[in-house]
Amino acid sequence: MVAGLTGRSIPIPSSMATAMSAIFVPPSSLASSNTRKINLTSLNEKLFTPQNFPFRTPKYHSSRSKSPSCSGPNGTVIQGDRNTSELPISVDALHRFIHLNLGNWTGSFHQFDGSGNLMHKITTKLAASSYGEGELMSLLQTLYIKQPPFSGNGDEPEWFEYKIKETNMFTVDKYQQIGFFPKEKAYALRYQTAGMLETVLRQGVLGEDDIGEESPRNLKLPCKRPSIVCENCLYSLEKDRRVRTFHIMDPKGILEMILVFLEERGNGDTIPPLFDNFKEDSKRIMPHLGTWKGHSRTTRTGVYGSTITEADITATLEMNKDGQLVQDITSTSSASNITTNVHWTGTISQNLVTFDGGYQLTLLPGGIYMGYPSDVAKNVQESTAFHLEFCWLESPGKRQRLIRTYDVEGLAVSSTYIIESKV
Repeated sequence: MVAGLTGRSIPIPSSMATAMSAIFVPPSSLASSNTRKINLTSLNEKLFTPQNFPFRTPKYHSSRSKSPSCSGPNGTVIQGDRNTSELPISVDALHRFIHLNLGNWTGSFHQFDGSGNLMHKITTKLAASSYGEGELMSLLQTLYIKQPPFSGNGDEPEWFEYKIKETNMFTVDKYQQIGFFPKEKAYALRYQTAGMLETVLRQGVLGEDDIGEESPRNLKLPCKRPSIVCENCLYSLEKDRRVRTFHIMDPKGILEMILVFLEERGNGDTIPPLFDNFKEDSKRIMPHLGTWKGHSRTTRTGVYGSTITEADITATLEMNKDGQLVQDITSTSSASNITTNVHWTGTISQNLVTFDGGYQLTLLPGGIYMGYPSDVAKNVQESTAFHLEFCWLESPGKRQRLIRTYDVEGLAVSSTYIIESKV
């Protein structure tokens, strides 16, 4: 979703906006001397447009289908042709997406490097409301970024106000390439700018001292021309809470950073949710070990089939006697009863897992891991599809995964939601 700001505007993904619609106090109370609106003079929207790799026409090999296909990360076969974009979202789906994001959200924003080390933590609030009916319904969002303590003169915290352009049928279809699972309360989005993320980091870390420097002290900002910015969002199975994660890939297709919003919906008095297991960083892999069984639903793009496929999944992750990680994933299609097996071996170094073939997992606190190719450019050269994954193990015996699959031209082939229980 592409979003913009008030005044001279810079595009910001509305998806991001969704992620940022949390405020626990009435908006009127934030329109005080402690709330400052964004200054856009230092931002240039032309600098934030992601640049695609020189993707080539993919070469597919399939013995079961006449149409081109690629194997998804969960073993599901995804069929289709070359050029595509996500199917237009229906009015009903738009309404459900908007209602899913409404309310006041209190959040904590976390920036991690590719090895899972925490770089910055910032408190945010998001207020989301809607207006209009039918095809004209829109989502309005305002993000508030808590300023660092040194930016204020008193005890009252200061908040930086960030107006996000409304989300509607036009913006969803044109910019998001949304993969939306209404029943499961999950979605994956593509957006065109890293500008909103830079603003959160600048204002949350530098506050009033931000003078728009190219390389602020002690602050790592997203590159000006990221190749991929992908948002995945999963809602809690137990609370009115959600986690939104972002893969930021640099122009060469290497993971630059991971950004995580942990948010809870409330009435304004909610304490920002935080990760509580930083002290056990060395054991982040442990909750994911074992055998998991569940079900997947895959939403595919128009020319790739424009249908939803389902499969039963069994995933096993174990550590062998040599200290290697061994992963086996078996997927059985509900429609065709075809079974696909995927076998990977890899190594772990602190919080980074590297599988043979160049796929990596960054282990984060809170039962989260982020999966991605170590070098997307290599996938491009070899004309192979690739995928990004977000896994959230909210409780010891239950986890959700959201996977976004791309073809070698950088187009979204599918979005897959998986829910699993440990056996």
